[in-house]
Amino acid sequence: MKIGAGIKQIVAAICLVFISLSTNAQCAMCRTTLENNVSNGDIGIAAGINFGILYLFVAPYTVIGLIAFFWYRASKANRNNELIKRSMAR
Repeated sequence: MKIGAGIKQIVAAICLVFISLSTNAQCAMCRTTLENNVSNGDIGIAAGINFGILYLFVAPYTVIGLIAFFWYRASKANRNNELIKRSMAR
């Protein structure tokens, strides 16, 4: 049983290495582009990339928050309906 857990850890570590390699390559390209543009006095691209990063950061949390809100609201309504049914059954 320990062998299976060890293999899972090795596969997870390899996947993390490949993910971080592709991420570092993308960051290097963005960094070079931003450094060149900022050194030339053009901060518009840097502001756009910063806005894009914030957008990519906020969007998933907004979607998850909305799903959680509607789930909570539906479960609260369902719980209230169950309480009403129980009180009527008495």
